[in-house]
Amino acid sequence: MTAYGETEHESAAVLEAPGNRRRPGSGRERRRRGQTAEWGWARWLVYLVLVAGAIVFLAPFAWLVSASFQSLSEIFSVSPHWIPHHATATGYRQFLNLGHLTTAQRGQGTGDWRWFANSAFVATSVTVLQTFFNALAAYVFAKREFPGRNIIFMIFLATMMVPGQVTLIPNYIITKHIPFFGGNDFLGNGGHGWLDSYWGLIMPGTVSAFGIFLLRQYMQSIPDDLLQAARIDGASEFRIFWSIVIPLCGPALAASAIFTFQAAWEDFLWPLIIISSPDRYTAPLGLALFVVKNETSWNLLFAGSVISTLPMVLIFAIFQRRFIKGIALSGLKG
Repeated sequence: MTAYGETEHESAAVLEAPGNRRRPGSGRERRRRGQTAEWGWARWLVYLVLVAGAIVFLAPFAWLVSASFQSLSEIFSVSPHWIPHHATATGYRQFLNLGHLTTAQRGQGTGDWRWFANSAFVATSVTVLQTFFNALAAYVFAKREFPGRNIIFMIFLATMMVPGQVTLIPNYIITKHIPFFGGNDFLGNGGHGWLDSYWGLIMPGTVSAFGIFLLRQYMQSIPDDLLQAARIDGASEFRIFWSIVIPLCGPALAASAIFTFQAAWEDFLWPLIIISSPDRYTAPLGLALFVVKNETSWNLLFAGSVISTLPMVLIFAIFQRRFIKGIALSGLKG
């Protein structure tokens, strides 16, 4: 018997009646199938757009890699080849023996390995210092209260709207008149300061307004109660910053570090202005030596460009998950 006094056979007969039988494609189920079909078409459309965009952006790099394995005659043939007909590594071999195969002006006896070593040292130093100082400033703006905090932060953001070319001359003058460096006295006169030195390549890039903004947005999502509990336990502000905040900001720190390393590795204009000694050339500055008025070694230039691009590709491939996560989460609160 059922709860309403019907027998099981009577209940089954009522459910199986033609008027009461549920249609497989009616009501909520039909709407659900329609939504699933629409989402399927939208997803394929998104994939199609992404694939087309990826092809557009990857095509120049793919041709660069292909051209680095081609001879000069094949590079400048009437129709460009995406796949080398006669692949050769001559460009790479000559580039890796640059000090023996080029004029004294192209490195003056200094091999290309020194260019990449300089770039790696400068980019790594700038990345470590900038990430640390940006995180310190972001922590202060996000979790500390002091008069004028918002005004100072807005001034930092305003500096992002100033083109970097505008600050080249002021930075050059400041770098030249650093006291007690490069023969300068305590007033910054008499010598060249940080010009033509690793100090001049590294120190101007130790702070970034964009990095501070990115990390501040992420740190604002950290609960204040967690930090207050650490203060009650007697932890200092730096201990809270180093032991609690930094471990929780891994994705944002990775995103900031990738941006910083890429900018420092690819920087060309600032090293061109302050560096005059060939043994301190960075990779972009060294590669520019191949482009001259009457003679350009395109095969060597392509090979060197591929080699200089590999560190960025490897770094992004290793840290891409943290990079994407940091970009996605840094704007949760603002």
